[in-house]
Amino acid sequence: MTTPETATPPSSATADATAPAAGPGRLGSLGPVGLVLAGGISVQFGAALAVTLMPRAGALGVVALRLLVAAVVLLLVCRPRLRGHSRTDWGTVVAFGITMAAMNGLFYQAVARIPLGPAVTLEVLGPLALSVLASRRAVNVVWAALALAGVFLLGGGGFSGLDPTGAAFALGAGAMWAAYIVFSARTGRRFPQADGLALAMAVGAVLFLPLGIAESGTKLLDPVTLGLGAAVALLSSVLPYTLELLALRRLPASTFAILMSLEPAIAATAGFLILDQALSTAEAAAIALVVAASMGAVRTQVGGGRKKRAAPRSTGLEG
Repeated sequence: MTTPETATPPSSATADATAPAAGPGRLGSLGPVGLVLAGGISVQFGAALAVTLMPRAGALGVVALRLLVAAVVLLLVCRPRLRGHSRTDWGTVVAFGITMAAMNGLFYQAVARIPLGPAVTLEVLGPLALSVLASRRAVNVVWAALALAGVFLLGGGGFSGLDPTGAAFALGAGAMWAAYIVFSARTGRRFPQADGLALAMAVGAVLFLPLGIAESGTKLLDPVTLGLGAAVALLSSVLPYTLELLALRRLPASTFAILMSLEPAIAATAGFLILDQALSTAEAAAIALVVAASMGAVRTQVGGGRKKRAAPRSTGLEG
């Protein structure tokens, strides 16, 4: 998740319009692939930190803090212009914000119930399904079957090994991730630079804050909780978004999408190192199958797009 999560950047088709004009600096010295991997590591370790924060603030409280802090930072950095936008523009950014809030809320409800690696594996099925449907090539039946095999393994043949509610939340987050990809691209076309993201993040924060307050109340004002919530926001939203924007200035969309397919593996590693969530052999195999299916679907769609030439460069996975 990005980021889901979490906030994945706009597709490379709109990257030039949304990327900041700042030079690469020290971050750019990592190279584009290094930037994407660093962003993915930041997102998943931020998610692992969020899990440790949930006993203090609750899942909804953590989401509220993450969206609020990220919105404040992005609004201060981007300073988006509020005038001169049509009703359609505002409708798009509001839909983007609602989708973002729903995606984060569902994902955090999932990781409160099931391990981080399996949660991200189920979540990535949303972008995978979008990529397969967008390509409409026969070979995608193979990738879909591979992904379903992974899900079957992950659920122990019927989700007896995972909390069913947690698994359902993760699948819901995946559906919202697919919707997020669509609205992210539309917002990127209608707003300059990262203005649309900043406004959408603010919409999501305003919508989710009452839920966080209702669940956690004054716990959200605890200095330690606020500090950890700010760290989650920076790790899971602000830092990875910045890194991925820098990367997309020099990285093809196809390569970016393939790297994003590694998110379940990164999440499993973060869960093991920070949360001591060890994977069984079947779970590790399931994650490997879904990662392979995601990569295969991306490569298939990119190959088909090159042959047709008229097809857009967006792969459906890069947000």
